[in-house]
Formats: sequence, structure tokens, C-alpha cells
Amino acid sequence: MVESRLAVFLLVVGFLSFTSESLRFDLKSGLTKCISEDINSNSMTVGKYSIVNPNEGHPLPDSHKLTVRVTSQYGNTLHSADHQDSGQFSFAAAEAGSYMTCFFAPDHKPETTLTVDFDWRTGVSTKDWSNVAKKGSVELMELELKKMLDTVTTIHEEMFYLRLKEEEMQELNKSTSTKMTVFTLLSIVICLSVAGMQLWHLKTFFEKKKLI
Repeated sequence: MVESRLAVFLLVVGFLSFTSESLRFDLKSGLTKCISEDINSNSMTVGKYSIVNPNEGHPLPDSHKLTVRVTSQYGNTLHSADHQDSGQFSFAAAEAGSYMTCFFAPDHKPETTLTVDFDWRTGVSTKDWSNVAKKGSVELMELELKKMLDTVTTIHEEMFYLRLKEEEMQELNKSTSTKMTVFTLLSIVICLSVAGMQLWHLKTFFEKKKLI
């Protein structure tokens, strides 16, 4: 019975936990590839990148270098590395929004294609729980409870962030609706004014011609 409950408990934790898998992509010489991630404020994020060696057992060619930039939605540079074959970054997001990591491959003749491994983790998935268990000497259940608590906290923060976004969208919709109403009323007033001026002009014209 205890084992059954523990299995269900672990299944729930696994469902709630935020995970991030490594991304592998190709990048040709002279081109740029950018990857964005929506991060909540005060969330911890870590990233690791490396160029896959096309010739195992041999040094990387001089052409296999990257320039990497990590920026916030306001253009603030959080990580910068030039002509590197691997590297990593970590920071706590100062504000909520979209953060972008851009990879630049320098020009090279003949053209070269770089294969890049990139692992970007945010929130609870940045924590190494195996080290927590080892350092704290905690039991399995305590470890899973710690993971669940941190996951629930992260979910709560994400829900609060989404609620703020929803309120902003509602305010934008109200503002747009008000502007459209004013524009519609103004258009009606202008149309009626133009129609009245046309009638007045026609009446004046017929009176001068003594048609009426």
C-alpha cells in the first residue's frame, strides 16, 4: 500500500515538474540563430552550449567557433562570449518577459556547418536535486516533498504572471473598444454633417435657379 502511494506520488511530481531537454541544431557560416524563452521575474535560468566535434578524437577545427549573446526583452546583455567552442551562463531574471539567446557563426571559406548542443533550463529544473539529496542526507520522501514544494511555488508564480498578462490584455481590449466607439460616433457625426451641408447646398442652388 505504501509503495503504491509512493508510486502515485512520484507520478504526480513527475507530471508537475518542469523539464528541459537539450536542443541540437545546425548553423552555417555567416548565419545567426536565435532562441527565445519566456521567463518569469526572479526565476533562475542556466544555459550550456557546445559545438559538436565533427572528428572525434581530434581537436576542433579553427572554423568551429561561436559568438553568443543573451539579452533581455529590453536589450540588456546578460551573457556575451566571442569565438568560443563551448560555454555556459546563469542569471536570475530581473523582469518577466522574453529572453533571447543568439548564436553567430563567423564567415568561413569554404562554408562550414556547425552542429551546436544547447541546454537551457529555467525555474525548478535548474536545481540539481541529486546533490541536494547527497548534501542534506534526506530520505526519498523528503526529497520528493522538497521538489513538489518548489514546483508548486513555481506554478503559483507562473499563474500569477499569466493573470497579470490577462489583466493587461483586458485593459488593452477595453481601451481599443473605447477608441473604436469614439471613432464610430465621430464618423457618424462627420457623415451627417456632410449630408446636411450637401442638402443645404442643393437647396441654395435650387432657390437661386428659382426651381423651388
